[in-house]
Amino acid sequence: MDNLDYRALAVLDAVVSQGSFEKAAMALGISQSAVSQRIKALEDAAGRLLIVRGQPAVPTGLGQRLVSHYRNVKLMEASLDIDLGNQVSMPEVALAVDAASLATWFPFSLQPLLSPPRCQLNVQQADAQLALHLVREGSVFGCVAAGAAEPQANGPQVTALGRMRYVCVATKAFAGHWFGDGFSEEAARLAPAVVCDRDMMSGFLQQSLAMHGAYPHHSLPLSAASGECVFGGLAYGLLPWQQVSAALSDERLIDLAPGHYVDVELHWHAWNLDTPFTRALSEQIIATAKRYLLPA
Repeated sequence: MDNLDYRALAVLDAVVSQGSFEKAAMALGISQSAVSQRIKALEDAAGRLLIVRGQPAVPTGLGQRLVSHYRNVKLMEASLDIDLGNQVSMPEVALAVDAASLATWFPFSLQPLLSPPRCQLNVQQADAQLALHLVREGSVFGCVAAGAAEPQANGPQVTALGRMRYVCVATKAFAGHWFGDGFSEEAARLAPAVVCDRDMMSGFLQQSLAMHGAYPHHSLPLSAASGECVFGGLAYGLLPWQQVSAALSDERLIDLAPGHYVDVELHWHAWNLDTPFTRALSEQIIATAKRYLLPA
């Protein structure tokens, strides 16, 4: 596309961010017909559909790439304004982060970024598959994702952050009732677990008890809900060590299988966009992870 209309790209960005033409018009302070006209003009220039009309309105592949381009340009313009001594409006930087990181170490990376504020962060929770999809299509600048990863040609850069350790815990009362004779396969066939990742729990039971097959469990996302399920004595489960270390120290929880754990590798995937905001963001996330996670 020649001679991109950046005012129209701003409208496209608003539609994608707001999820509808009507909300985009309200956010921009223009009429809904003006939003429709500018999107139509962009689509005519591209010769392709950029927005799939629906509830919500979602971008096509090309539409998302144009939005990502526009957001990157805004970041670079903000960087240039700093160099020129101009007043800077805080650019928005979108990220995707796994639930365990959000619940443990990731919030500690925010203080240097947000005080004083350097950018507007838009952080969404996403599992590894979704997070990698979002960063590769350009919906987010970077993501923290679990699992081994190799950098791809012309793709985001990949940096190892460290290992998140999960331990199998329960309250003393729960363990006394269900595992009074120890953490055994026979007891695990009866005791209810809380599961965030079925493959992780199944692998743990296989590794620690040589146990295969079904076991009773509640399926909940890794969040306050699953933590409360364990802390409330309703189930046992695998939780990040950082989330339970204090409770293990004061014996509110006990480690059901000492010496057995699950380590999950975390990586930072981010586009090589050299602005003060994105550079500081990557540096701070990597440094914080190395302080709180086990070495990769």
